[in-house]
Amino acid sequence: MGASLTYENSLTRFFRWMYAGVERTIFMGMKFTFPGRFVSPLGFLGMLTFVVFIILGITGALLMLWYEPILDRAWNSVKNINDTIPYGFHIRNIHYHASNGMVMLALLHMYYQYFSGRYKIRNEILWVTGIILGVLTILEAFTGYDIIFSERAELAISIAASLTNSIPIMGPQMREAFFGAGFHDFILRFYTFHVFMLPIALLGLMVVHFPRFLVFDVPMVMAVAGAIMLTGGVFPVGLGLPFDPHIPPGITVPEWYLTGLYAFLRTMYDKFVTGVAWPGLFIGALLLIPFVDRYKKFSWKDRPIITAVGITSLAQILVTTYWGFYIDPDTHKALLERLVIDPIFFYLVMIVLVPLSFGFTYMMIKLAKHAEANAKAQPKKAGKSSIELSQKWIYALFVVLIGFQVYLNIAAYYAVLDGMKNYSLFIVGIMMLVFAGMFHLYRYGKAQAKAPPPKPTPPAPKPAAAPPKPAPAVPTQEKPLAAPSGAQPAAKPAEKPAQLPPQKTAATTSPGPASGTKTAATTTTSSGAENSSNPDVKGPKSP
Repeated sequence: MGASLTYENSLTRFFRWMYAGVERTIFMGMKFTFPGRFVSPLGFLGMLTFVVFIILGITGALLMLWYEPILDRAWNSVKNINDTIPYGFHIRNIHYHASNGMVMLALLHMYYQYFSGRYKIRNEILWVTGIILGVLTILEAFTGYDIIFSERAELAISIAASLTNSIPIMGPQMREAFFGAGFHDFILRFYTFHVFMLPIALLGLMVVHFPRFLVFDVPMVMAVAGAIMLTGGVFPVGLGLPFDPHIPPGITVPEWYLTGLYAFLRTMYDKFVTGVAWPGLFIGALLLIPFVDRYKKFSWKDRPIITAVGITSLAQILVTTYWGFYIDPDTHKALLERLVIDPIFFYLVMIVLVPLSFGFTYMMIKLAKHAEANAKAQPKKAGKSSIELSQKWIYALFVVLIGFQVYLNIAAYYAVLDGMKNYSLFIVGIMMLVFAGMFHLYRYGKAQAKAPPPKPTPPAPKPAAAPPKPAPAVPTQEKPLAAPSGAQPAAKPAEKPAQLPPQKTAATTSPGPASGTKTAATTTTSSGAENSSNPDVKGPKSP
């Protein structure tokens, strides 16, 4: 397995040759890092946003071949792309869902940088350029779906022109510059903004915004591309109805990233306040965040006020977005009555939501800090070991994925032949996801082959055996050594004499002086002690 994983085919060598050839250019002055293992996508959401921007550029350039930026031909040209041009349905759906994906990735990237405090590492310029890039990304997506010139686009155009005109002093001049004198001018100018001016501004800011080291993860890029295609297959974008000035438009809502603003406008309050001042205040607050955040630490738990402000802004965005989508289902009411939101109730909810979300978030952060302190005080538990695959399992999974990839290619081919456009796009999305899994499995096997063998774990020491207990001492009677001839045997330790029957001894029967009697008794006792246990043996008689 190790030998096969380290082999480089001709395609890999070609890309390495290309990379070495352009290494001295300005763009390649930024170092691209290809991680050797799985990396969380939260760490390189900015790179994924740039990848989606490249996908938009490729698909948009293909759509430009058939799109006609003319008032009475714009909608028909898009219909022709969608229904007649080979693979036009696929290109348009990828382009549309990629534009939504770019806005989503840009917002996720912004909030990830916000809560992780990355702007505190002398990255204030990167943060400011990132906020401007986010605003331009929304404008790019907005101009894109407006040049179709459907009923939905007409509603968006009317609202945007009205908001621009409400700006004090410079409003009318800005409206004429951006929208022109009529719909004919609008189509051509928005087309210019969408395909040239805004992309140039985005590219220029990306050069400033990108850090020197970029993390480029191939499986994640393939997964994001596959997710875009899969979404296009499940939710194919429709054309809507062409705009007819003689027929009043029906009830439509803008794209999801503009419905929050649409909810404010539906309160029928002052257009400048609701449509220009509030969004401008929100963008201005985001721009000032790096300069007002004086916390020394980076974790969101160590910056409770900044974190609570971010959660409060997310709560406001979610509530207003839902409110912008909601339309009164009662068809018996008048159109204006179904669209208008009561401003008193709306702003009362917004005002109450601020302290509730801020206070709840601040309290939860304090509880999290307290729980973290208690966890540090307790002994650490052994962490769960990661899943490790053997070489046989890596081979087996790789073969299974290759077989599944072959099946998907055959299924996509027959889906295209049968005219099943959305199903074929769905299958292509799954193919990209499977390819991402194959690449990640290849990278995992390569890392396993390069990894040093695990060190053998020493056996656990056995507990020391207890020393054997000494046996209890048993008294033994040693035999006396044989005495030499003529020598008197050594006397044994005195033992308690056995109870003998009373006998008459020489000491008691012999008369004599007291001293002689005592000597005789003592001699008799000492000489006959060893035979005192035998009652038949009598001591020597005294003279």
